Amino acid sequence: MSHITAPITTNSSVVHYQPRSFRPWWRWLLTALAFPPSGLIAHLVAGRVDSVTTAILNGIITGAGIGAAQWALLRHRGISSAWIVATTVGFGAGLTAGAALVSYRTDIGSLALMGAVTGLGVGIAQGAMLATPKRTLGWSVATTMLFALGWTVTTAGGIDVSQQWAVFGAYGCTTVALLQSMIIGAFIPAKAVAS
Repeated sequence: MSHITAPITTNSSVVHYQPRSFRPWWRWLLTALAFPPSGLIAHLVAGRVDSVTTAILNGIITGAGIGAAQWALLRHRGISSAWIVATTVGFGAGLTAGAALVSYRTDIGSLALMGAVTGLGVGIAQGAMLATPKRTLGWSVATTMLFALGWTVTTAGGIDVSQQWAVFGAYGCTTVALLQSMIIGAFIPAKAVAS
């Protein structure tokens, strides 16, 4: 197992060093398992994303499921349960705006754009919970690009997107979770060790 030494600053402004493993970041891959069931439940409850109303409902349901799965891991890093609410609101707003922007089309370009707008909504809402404006901006940009990539990979992989789902499929969520697992530590570091 690979370890690095990470500087930790406590309230007393004394820097402590805590061994930090890359392994906990790889746990983030588990969040990929939340995307398909959350999207499926939303689809069963609200139907296709083909109107403002269905987009809002799909976004809220999907965002709540994904946010809860992410928070289950992030709570150990000091993130409050408000992460779930932020993800829910961000996903609902982003999906509603993104789907309307592309007129509910499901071609690869439209879905990439819808994904980018959805990711921006999620990224801004989640990023607002991070410690600094730099982290907020970085997380927002990363999430925007990754959601666009998620839809692109899903569509290019031959998954049927004509059903107007709220979120990308297995290929996309695996890609997004893998890439997020590589950067999550830069935005949400492990909690400081008390001195």
